[in-house]
Amino acid sequence: MAQRRHHYEHAFERFLRDQRIPYISVDEAKKSLLPERVARDRVGEAGKLKNFDFVIYGEGGNLLVEVKGRKLPRIQLKDGRPAKPRMESWVTLDDIDALRRWGALFGPSFEPMFVFLYWCDDVPPDGLFVETVVNKGRWYTMRCIDVESYCRVMRIRSRKWGTMSLSREDFERLSRPFGVSGWSEGALIRTGFVREPVFEPLC
Repeated sequence: MAQRRHHYEHAFERFLRDQRIPYISVDEAKKSLLPERVARDRVGEAGKLKNFDFVIYGEGGNLLVEVKGRKLPRIQLKDGRPAKPRMESWVTLDDIDALRRWGALFGPSFEPMFVFLYWCDDVPPDGLFVETVVNKGRWYTMRCIDVESYCRVMRIRSRKWGTMSLSREDFERLSRPFGVSGWSEGALIRTGFVREPVFEPLC
């Protein structure tokens, strides 16, 4: 497993390994991942780009994944029932630009994707989230959105820091589960997440 700076990337990599999903860690082999024509003609351009995190190989297409880790606080309603907290969706303009340019370098069979991994204070309440990940005693849930969908509805979060974000409504409408294994259609409807997952495993 790659040596990573943040526990969020560790957790997502553990998820990929546990699900037996083919992937390559970009920080281990960035140049060798480029298509041959790109490696020959444009490797200098690629060397200047901000790294993303993973190349993931699937049946319906491949993903170029940038993992964005966020903390998800535990919130309760007045009657004590768990409430769904706001899922922060901010990224930097550099994140967006680099991921889009990587997508252009790799070509149409690779889709650039943000995977937002949320670290929960406790076990996520049943019915609030579709997918959960456990790694080293921490609980996570995830949502995914392709970079082009993100760009169509993004808004400025901070001019000073060059960050963008989505409204809560847009994020819930456009974000998708990564790959919903073992979930029934009824369970997906109860959570409000009825869109198709972003990833289709290799047969």
